[in-house]
Amino acid sequence: MGAHAEIARAIDNYRDKVVALSHEIHEHPELRFQEVFAAGLLTKAATELGLEVERGVGGLETAFRAEFGGKGPTVAILAEYDALPNGHSCGHNLIAGAALSAVAGLKSIASLPGRIVFLGTPAEEGGGGKIILIDKGALRGVDAAMMAHPTDAEFCTMPALATQHLKLTFHGHGAHAALAPWDGSSALAAVIQTFQSVDAMRLHLRDGSRIHGIITDGGQAVNIIPERTECLFLARAKTSKYAREIGARVIRCAEAAAMATGTRVEAIVEGGYKNLINNLSMAHRYAAHSEALGAKSVEAPENTPTGSTDMGDISHVMPAIHPSFAISRHGEGNCHEDAFVAHADSKRGYDAMIRVAKAMAMTAYDLLAEPNLLASAKKEFEARKES
Repeated sequence: MGAHAEIARAIDNYRDKVVALSHEIHEHPELRFQEVFAAGLLTKAATELGLEVERGVGGLETAFRAEFGGKGPTVAILAEYDALPNGHSCGHNLIAGAALSAVAGLKSIASLPGRIVFLGTPAEEGGGGKIILIDKGALRGVDAAMMAHPTDAEFCTMPALATQHLKLTFHGHGAHAALAPWDGSSALAAVIQTFQSVDAMRLHLRDGSRIHGIITDGGQAVNIIPERTECLFLARAKTSKYAREIGARVIRCAEAAAMATGTRVEAIVEGGYKNLINNLSMAHRYAAHSEALGAKSVEAPENTPTGSTDMGDISHVMPAIHPSFAISRHGEGNCHEDAFVAHADSKRGYDAMIRVAKAMAMTAYDLLAEPNLLASAKKEFEARKES
């Protein structure tokens, strides 16, 4: 039996266990950095596969790392398992299940021509767990990385946008809103003026850019001139450089609003994600395996609507892919919507999870077994990486 056939056989045999595990994660949604239940299930399952698991990697309680195989190059398969306030509306339970299944398939190969790292990465939903793990050296020595994300389409690439997170706090002067409003300076007026200025700015942003914000503190009482308000903005762009430029323009809008209203603004950049550099050498091999398994996976069209992920940061330090797989028909609900929660716990979702696990595991094996494929991926990475 060839390696690919053995991987597929092992993943099929593992199906019942991993579907049950993915369902349990789905039924116990945990927010970023709080994924104690999910991390516990995944590390227990990895241990039962015969892996030695390191917990608390990078100082993150819910991160983990396991490594196995022989001498040669190293490929990382990444798992995500955090949820959103409305549950697993991004399907991270399926991401975790696909990664674990791929690892189970590769573990069945008696003599791997290289090493596999199974990395548990918390807090993709705004926490940037992968960025922390990069900084802490959890991916040191890894030659390439991969994961896959459920959506409503089959794409071997994902045009994820770079982001910049901003927190703006306005400080005014409180006064009785009826007795002496002239004695106050309204922090609420400043935050409203900021949103108006940002809306006026949208016309002048480059195509594909996004900017959205919320007011998290609009004042303390209706009969008091608000002395403190706070808002959050998320700027997205096709490159990290342009996301930073948008963020700087938002801060200028806030500074102008503060000047106009006699208030003071405190602007904090809370971080952000880099854009995703899809490694086509890896993506096309994944697509070939996906098609052989019954699902045609093509490159995402240039203007495909997309979000952001800290997998983008991984793609700036090594060759990486982040294909998407369909667990619903187009229009039945997008990631982060309530309707997607049910899709993430459906037969279609679990069938796709198993298929994608096979395609990822076979792609990872090829990167270990075919020096020319890995060399091509690395050459492409060096040519396309951004400063």
